[in-house]
Amino acid sequence: ASSGRNLMIKKYFVFLLALIPIAVYAANDIVQGKVVNVDGTPEAGVWVIAETEELPTHYRKIVVTDDEGNFVLPEMPKATYDIWVRGYGLSDSKKNKAKLGDTLSLRVEDAKTATAAAAAYPANYWMSMIEAPSKEALKKSKFGDVYKTPDDWLSQFKHDCNFCHQLGSVRTRFPNVELYDYGLKKSATMNHVAQQLDRELVLSVLDKWAKRMSAGEVPREAPPRPTGIERNFVITQWEWGAEYSYAHDEVSTDKRNPFLYPDGPIYGVDLNLDKLLIVDPIAHTTSSVDIPAGENTEDWCNNTYKPLGSDEILPFSAKILGCPEPGIYSPYEGVIDNPVNAHNPMMDAKGRVWMTMQVRREWGEDLPEFCKKDPVIANNPHHRQIGYYDTKTKEIVQIDSCFGTHHLQFDDNEVLWFSGDGHVVGWLDTKIYDHKDPKSLEKAMGWSEGKVDSDGDGTGDTSIYGFRYGIIHNSVDDSIWIGMPPGGLYPPGGRGYILRYDPKTGLGEAYAPPAPGYASRSVEVDSEGNIWTGLSGSGHLAKFERSKCKQTWGTGDQCPEGWTLWKTPGPTFKGLKEVDNAGSADRHYYIWMDNFNTLGMGKGTVMLNGTASDSLLAFRPDTETFTKIRIPYPLVSYTRGLDGRIDDEKGGWKGRGLWFTNGLDPIMQSEVPRSYVGHVQLRPSPTSH
Repeated sequence: ASSGRNLMIKKYFVFLLALIPIAVYAANDIVQGKVVNVDGTPEAGVWVIAETEELPTHYRKIVVTDDEGNFVLPEMPKATYDIWVRGYGLSDSKKNKAKLGDTLSLRVEDAKTATAAAAAYPANYWMSMIEAPSKEALKKSKFGDVYKTPDDWLSQFKHDCNFCHQLGSVRTRFPNVELYDYGLKKSATMNHVAQQLDRELVLSVLDKWAKRMSAGEVPREAPPRPTGIERNFVITQWEWGAEYSYAHDEVSTDKRNPFLYPDGPIYGVDLNLDKLLIVDPIAHTTSSVDIPAGENTEDWCNNTYKPLGSDEILPFSAKILGCPEPGIYSPYEGVIDNPVNAHNPMMDAKGRVWMTMQVRREWGEDLPEFCKKDPVIANNPHHRQIGYYDTKTKEIVQIDSCFGTHHLQFDDNEVLWFSGDGHVVGWLDTKIYDHKDPKSLEKAMGWSEGKVDSDGDGTGDTSIYGFRYGIIHNSVDDSIWIGMPPGGLYPPGGRGYILRYDPKTGLGEAYAPPAPGYASRSVEVDSEGNIWTGLSGSGHLAKFERSKCKQTWGTGDQCPEGWTLWKTPGPTFKGLKEVDNAGSADRHYYIWMDNFNTLGMGKGTVMLNGTASDSLLAFRPDTETFTKIRIPYPLVSYTRGLDGRIDDEKGGWKGRGLWFTNGLDPIMQSEVPRSYVGHVQLRPSPTSH
């Protein structure tokens, strides 16, 4: 009798489901339909995911349902698709076959348990369960005098431990502390940063987290489903690279002119495999270009430094995937061969893809002769130099530099500025440099310590040492700004800085974010010359207005009045809500300013990476509001550099968009263990096509 009743109920629900109206739109390149629960209730704010392997590369399109559960997948290439649903509070639906023009009715079910529901949560929700060490434990630690509060320690912990991947993702949620202990040793650099936090203290914190997760504890709150404008985003993905690719950044156009190269290829650097990756978003094809290594260069695991005039050879490397501590087994040892380890592509108006890359050994004796005259340069280690790929001639040009490089940005006069050196900011005037004339290098290249004025006498007298990370040119006053995070590969301490360099005077300025702000990595500038930065440690978006400073000279603590901090969306670490203005548990790898409305949210929209939350965060300064662009699949969408391009200014939402890549390392921690290029577009409604 019970079986008969269940069959009748099931048939009744199927009958009701058939009565639910589905909005039908006429188009040749869409798939549409409706998502409902088993009881017939429409599911609003859930993702509909379409994927196919019938195109030259694996292709995906992701949209969100409207209030009535309706969806439209627009601009779909001709193929057969697997289409399914993911949403917070639900179990993933089964996959349904579909082709263009089909209208689907997709059914989903509520997740059976809290653990099942939390399987789709972003990593920062799981990471927020981590509890800071007590004040007493912190005082007893090796660095009790460095980290003044539990909040400071957690900020550095999050900043370091999410350097390459998401802590809290499924592949990092171990059941016991022994696995964390072993896991740290599988990457020597990871083990090193743990030591700078007091490794025993780190393991104690992870031990408590592991035990609570093993006992069935799940995040304290569920992430909200997309609402409002968040339902209007369309995400398209093209897979690129290989099994061990580390697709760090991508570029589609000249940052200063997003109208260049419409519908053209997207370029990215594979840091692990020394390749320039290419996607054609129209033909849906991928390719790559081998980047040749310089003479005597070594991969990251074995890179060395030899000071000028010394016989001592020192290790100087970032030992990440495949670079374990001595005596520790890693299944990936030897799979990475990257003596170039190219980084951060940037395009110019001549069709060149500039990047930072290693072209020679890090030995002082291999420096260009003119560099050896400056002891600041000659006697200090640095990593990477310069290169570019000419998209017209298909030639890769290597350029030596006197200084280390990492990120690069053009100013308004075709001078390329570089971060990445512990002592100086460097530049190359691309108008002067000619790769066919070796003598032009010395004329085109320059660098400066940018010493700060510590006592207000107008003279630079104090050097600020540390890894210079993000860099940007400020067109308003022709200054250069740099983000300098604390800790990492350098001795722990401080909150980090943003640095200003004035090319006219040679003077530098340093500004530390006020507590609880922690760890500026990247910097951007708005149309008024204000500096924006994502604070990757504390979980804030920050704005710095130098015009508000009562004093600009000093060694960093001056001008707290110039800073404004906004907590980014998402949960706060367990136990830190009582801290005034405590930031979120999200981690912000980079920042990008949409000065040309390439996405469609308005000029001056600040785009912040949610690299621990599978998202991009759009912030409108006029309303001081965040919009979350969640990337629900594949989980562990670790984004780094961003780029925007306008392919057709008159083409509405279809003619513009934001580009990103899944720059996770190791990529095997992703739900789908391959990297991809992503394109975000903003349509007027969830069913626009």
